[in-house]
Amino acid sequence: MPTYTALTTLSDKAQAEALGEAMERLDPAPTGVGVFEMEDGSGLWEVGGYFTEPPDEVALALLVGAFSARPFVVSELPETDWVAHVRRELAPVRAGRFYVYGSHDADKVPEDAVPLLIEAAMAFGTGHHGTTLGCLNALDRLVEDGFEPRSIADIGCGTAVLAMAAARIWPVDIVASDIDSVAVEVAEANLAANGLSGAVRCVEAAGFDHPHLAEHAPYDLIFANILKGPLVALAPDLCARLRPGGHAILSGILNEQADEVIAVYAHNGTNLVQIDRIGDWSTLHLRKKTAI
Repeated sequence: MPTYTALTTLSDKAQAEALGEAMERLDPAPTGVGVFEMEDGSGLWEVGGYFTEPPDEVALALLVGAFSARPFVVSELPETDWVAHVRRELAPVRAGRFYVYGSHDADKVPEDAVPLLIEAAMAFGTGHHGTTLGCLNALDRLVEDGFEPRSIADIGCGTAVLAMAAARIWPVDIVASDIDSVAVEVAEANLAANGLSGAVRCVEAAGFDHPHLAEHAPYDLIFANILKGPLVALAPDLCARLRPGGHAILSGILNEQADEVIAVYAHNGTNLVQIDRIGDWSTLHLRKKTAI
């Protein structure tokens, strides 16, 4: 069965969300609608729908006019076995001592590696993206330096690959949170697949707004691999919940956005330890100042 997409962009978040809701009422109806902030620093929001038959282009044109959006681009996607495609394209990734792989590559795990199994069907957060790879590299350096945390938080955990990597090293309190309930389910499934059920508490939460996150604060290590906007908004809360001398590993930041994020976190009491750039993406390793 063919799949069709209809994509547009606009600059206002509220308008984008309203357009997404309006798309759900189209006939033929889309099988899914998404509204996302684009990660290129443009400030634009992308609104898109998936259809099993060609969408009504007249109706799409009316939506463009009603919401001041750019004209929709309608495309027909080729029929693809995406899991098989991902398995072909995503080779295992080595990040220091950590080795991220799919079950189809289980026979390739080196004996000296810390293994992290993420299924190919769950491609986001497998370690292939520069943000996840940068965070794993930063974590590897902390381990190498002899860091010994008491509590860890992974905010916006996605597949929970970072929380799992930490759990492989330290049997301490670890909480992983995500604003998306599906991501929380994926995180729990990945923990089970890695034999780590119970090693990480997974919760659905926006930022630090959950009793379990409050219970385990302050943290010695906080991961937040999200996007620049949420990272900036989260800075006061994140730094307040970081123990003096504690570490924060932040990513989801385009290279040109890094200085702004560093400045915001410096204002909230952290120093930059190291910045890693992989492709277009920066990973920040920050440390909270200790009381004088």
